[in-house]
Order: sequence, then C-alpha cells, then structure tokens
Amino acid sequence: MKLRTAQPTDAPALAAISIEVWVGTYLRKGVSAFFAEYALNEFTTAKFAALLGNSGEHVIVSENEDGIDGFIRLTQRENVPFSACSNTEISTLYVQPRHHGRGIGNALLEQGLICAGSLGSPSVWLTANSENAPAIAFYLKHGFEKIGTTHFRIREQAYLNDVFTRMVSA
Repeated sequence: MKLRTAQPTDAPALAAISIEVWVGTYLRKGVSAFFAEYALNEFTTAKFAALLGNSGEHVIVSENEDGIDGFIRLTQRENVPFSACSNTEISTLYVQPRHHGRGIGNALLEQGLICAGSLGSPSVWLTANSENAPAIAFYLKHGFEKIGTTHFRIREQAYLNDVFTRMVSA
C-alpha cells in the first residue's frame, strides 16, 4: 500500500470508487432511478477534477500495484453543524469493500489526521449515516466522539446522520 496526495489524473478512479462504495453501502435493496441519478450526477470525473483543483480540499489516496483502492478527503469549511466542530471535515473515507480488513482505512485516517494537523486544525469532524453501524464502530474505535445529529439531503429526502469529532493529536 502506498499513500500519496491525489493528482488530477486520479479523478476518474475517485469517481468510480465513490460510486462503488456509495451504492454498495447505501443501496442494499436495489437501485432506484432516484438514487442512481444522484450517484451518477454526484460522483463524476469532472466534479472530482474540480475538487482536486480547490485549495480547500485535500485528498490522499491509497494505491496498490493495480491502482487506487481507497481515499480520504478533508474539506475546510466555513459552515459547520455544531460549534464544537473545527473547520476541517473528513468529508469522505472510502475503501473498496474487497480491500476491507487490510489496514487501508486505518492508514488513510492516520494520514488524514496528519494532514489536518499540518493545516493547523486542532480537530476534525465527520458525519456518518446513523444506520451505518460498521462505519460508526470504526470511528468510535479510533477515538471519535458523537456530538449530535444532522441530515444528509438528496433533493426533498433527508437521512439521519451522526456527527463525530476527534482531536487531531488524540
């Protein structure tokens, strides 16, 4: 496993991994047109290329001999859901399911925390779908603390998310 800063040429791989992980995590009973449309419009090469050119976005990828198998994205935000949140959000931490259990998520999280520290952030925050027990267990195991809830929205639909925070040097 090699960790490195994402490059513009990684945009297609980041989009593909995002579709794979998002659909596999949240659409367990089938793929409706509503969710397919969201995934195909949200996780595009063009959107990732733009994101990688934004100075408020920081993406670290995990790469094996065949390509990227996971990534962490940190976003510096002005608007945060709670006053206890810093301006640095872990907006995405995705690892391809077939690579789970190999330490990739741990390594990406560690590098993300180092990156947040280098940005001067004392802590990071993130949201996780309230029904995503494996993700919640992962974050709690790594020292995150639940501080509240918010909603993830797709058009008029709202999905309950838990909000977690953790000190960078914890």
